[in-house]
Amino acid sequence: MVHRMVRELQMRLILAAAEDDGMSTAEYAIGTIAAAAFGAILYTVVTGDSIVGSLTGIIDRALNTAV
Repeated sequence: MVHRMVRELQMRLILAAAEDDGMSTAEYAIGTIAAAAFGAILYTVVTGDSIVGSLTGIIDRALNTAV
């Protein structure tokens, strides 16, 4: 009997966790703004002089290696 109740509780928890009606409009808007902000920060970091200089140096060293 206890095993049956535990099993039923497990099934209810699994179903509750699996149900997803999607994001509401406010959640969607906040998620979109957060993604755009992350993209802007990433773009700023990647296009910065130090990153571009480092990548250029790595590529130059790779192409100028003597065999």
